Amino acid sequence: MATITFIESDGTAHAIEAKCGWSIMENATKNGVPGIVAECGGSQTCGTCRIYVSAEWQTKMDSPTADEVSIIEFAEDRTPGARLSCQIEMKEHLDGLIVRMPEKQYSM
Repeated sequence: MATITFIESDGTAHAIEAKCGWSIMENATKNGVPGIVAECGGSQTCGTCRIYVSAEWQTKMDSPTADEVSIIEFAEDRTPGARLSCQIEMKEHLDGLIVRMPEKQYSM
């Protein structure tokens, strides 16, 4: 197990014990983290599981695919470090990950 901390736009933090092998989105939804809507269930088609990942953590993750980038580009609030949490697999080396969430999730 590893830890992920989700920070809402108002600063409210939700630290969870995350299961490695699950996506960050799966970990959030299965632990009741508010703000991760995940309308498409992780099929990378809606964009309602957006998170913002700091540069220090981005270097520890796989790069986003072209499909993920195309979904992110349609977001109304294009923020650096934006990712789809359904496309990031939780791994041991991401233990302690801190991500921020947008004020609102927009379906693409």
